Amino acid sequence: MRGGALTVKMCAGQVGSLLPHAVVPAVMTRHLIPLWGLTNAQAGLLAAAYAGGYMLAVPVLSSLTDRIDARRLLLAGSLFNAAATIAFGWLAQGLMSAMLLWGLAGIGFAGAYMPGLRALTDRLQSDDASRSVTLYTSSYSLGVGLSFLVSQWVADHLGWRWSFVLTGLGPLGMAAAAWSLARKTPVPHPGALLDFRPVLRNREAMGYILGYGFHCFELYAMRTWIVGFWTFVSLRSGQAALLDPITVSVLVTVLAVPAGILGNEASMRFGRHRAVSAIQVVSALVALAIGALAGGPPWLLLALVLIYAITVPADSGSLTAGMSASAEPQRRGATMALHSTLGFGLSALAGWSVGVALDAFGGADSAQGWLAGFAVMAAGVSLGPLALWWSRARSRAV
Repeated sequence: MRGGALTVKMCAGQVGSLLPHAVVPAVMTRHLIPLWGLTNAQAGLLAAAYAGGYMLAVPVLSSLTDRIDARRLLLAGSLFNAAATIAFGWLAQGLMSAMLLWGLAGIGFAGAYMPGLRALTDRLQSDDASRSVTLYTSSYSLGVGLSFLVSQWVADHLGWRWSFVLTGLGPLGMAAAAWSLARKTPVPHPGALLDFRPVLRNREAMGYILGYGFHCFELYAMRTWIVGFWTFVSLRSGQAALLDPITVSVLVTVLAVPAGILGNEASMRFGRHRAVSAIQVVSALVALAIGALAGGPPWLLLALVLIYAITVPADSGSLTAGMSASAEPQRRGATMALHSTLGFGLSALAGWSVGVALDAFGGADSAQGWLAGFAVMAAGVSLGPLALWWSRARSRAV
């Protein structure tokens, strides 16, 4: 299969795989928080369970792609993701059961996202890799945007449980894509399954892995709480809010697709370290501006949120492409595993951290609370340029 057709197939499959991804953030403000009497910290913890399950499973599942064909893991993970998401809609009765089921869905996604990337890169020529990886990571945002749209619409018309049941069918598209891939046997991997020491010694790869972790912290925090934030703006401003929370959440995620592509093109022209560092510094400043103006004019907040929707994901493809390019070929699965483990580990911390900040500074109905929440996002991504600088400095020293 030619690289372009393969990339399109995998991107389409990933959009389906991500259809359940944002259901909890999409429905928790209007449905789950009042239904189960959750605090903001508890709601953030529920949203984080998905990333937590992913973080626990991905070291093993991604590392296994150095030993077995990634398409097998991709197929199994997609089916498990579908089953766990549908089970949430049928069985979740409160915080603990919901966290368990949502964590299981995250485990399923751990068998789909990085194994899917490995299945793609193993079947590409090296000249195709950078743009194909960027398209794959950018389609992530398209899938999340569709998840926000579908889950909120279904919750409003059929009830929140149907949001999980119907979006749970999406990963079957990635399962079909995996089934259709040609078989590919990986190069034999030296060493133990979970031996990450060679990856930790790869300074260039570690810079991208750390930078990706801080990027994920900001990204997941923003996506977890964007519906809650714009609900606050809408309730405070009424018709002056211009757009409803559903529209804003979809715009925020869909804008990530061109943002990721443009960010990668900037990296190819100006260098990955320079481009990613600039993007992350600007993103931190925009987050602080949104927080400082949380009680200000809705039109200004909307403009800032849409700018933020571009700066937050613009570095994602560059960081993942940089990691993939700098990985040792026989340890690419282990490198992807550490990359994704750190990314989703910090993602799990992000939603809860913003929820804690909201509770500590007046709640989700307070401009001061949102200033604290966006300050947490800014602080997280600000560490990314430091990680890249550390990596480059250490590489030169070695």
